[in-house]
Amino acid sequence: MAEIVECVPNFSEGRRKEVVDAIAQAIASVPGVRVLDRQMDADHNRSVITFVGDRTAVAQAAFRGAQKAVELIDMSMHHGEHPRVGALDVLPFVPIAGVTMDDCVALARSVGKRIADELQVPVYLYEAAATRLDRRALPDVRRGEYEGLKTEIETNPDRTPDFGPRRLHPTAGACIVGARPVLIAWNVNLRTADIRVAKRIAKAIRESDGGLPAVRAKGFELADRGLVQVSMNMVDYRKTSLVQAYEAIRSLAAKEGVEIAESEIVGLVPLDALIDGATQYFKLARFHREQILETRLWE
Repeated sequence: MAEIVECVPNFSEGRRKEVVDAIAQAIASVPGVRVLDRQMDADHNRSVITFVGDRTAVAQAAFRGAQKAVELIDMSMHHGEHPRVGALDVLPFVPIAGVTMDDCVALARSVGKRIADELQVPVYLYEAAATRLDRRALPDVRRGEYEGLKTEIETNPDRTPDFGPRRLHPTAGACIVGARPVLIAWNVNLRTADIRVAKRIAKAIRESDGGLPAVRAKGFELADRGLVQVSMNMVDYRKTSLVQAYEAIRSLAAKEGVEIAESEIVGLVPLDALIDGATQYFKLARFHREQILETRLWE
């Protein structure tokens, strides 16, 4: 079986296309790497690039993307809705085929150390690559964001990075590197400008506050559009499906007198997640993947 690792770096730039283009080109310049998707969000001021390859190629491409981000993004000038700690904010490695989670943990630690050593960016390890239980969850590692970490990294022993200096890079901040299963980044936008509605709904549905299993959620304002957003990371779509999350938001929004305007997937989504959602929504009895026309054509 071919070795396939997915890498989904999140960069703190969603407004300057030329910067995101340069980062994507740096990643794609590595032989054996295929860039599958790239998305920019101006409100969040953030971009997500998805690429795949074998471990060696993905490691080199991830480093080149980090190198270009450090060169082109100045965190002291960065403003956006999404939490962040650095130019290359999050760098997750995901096992797809022919590799294990342990392989991706080793990859995350190796690339993380290289970023720290060669670029002088402090690196924190998260999820399966974490060296401490309190750093497994991304929100815990990103607590205080760039502005808060600027002081805490130097004064609080609990914020000492796994690799690199105990100070933020002058322009690139810090970086969070890890290994995790497939994650679905999903936003649901509501027809209201009241950010309190989005925050109440996000609090109600996220697992950490007693909501839906394997769901992380925050409320954001989309000021330019006059909307608010419930932004979710679906950590395990098998524990909570897209339909379950959507229906929970729809029901809570209705109680607030608010409608859903739209929803959007950030990056790529597994076909099985959409199949599970459609099966639940349409109450399809005994439906299975092999009933999908394209699945049979590709066999």
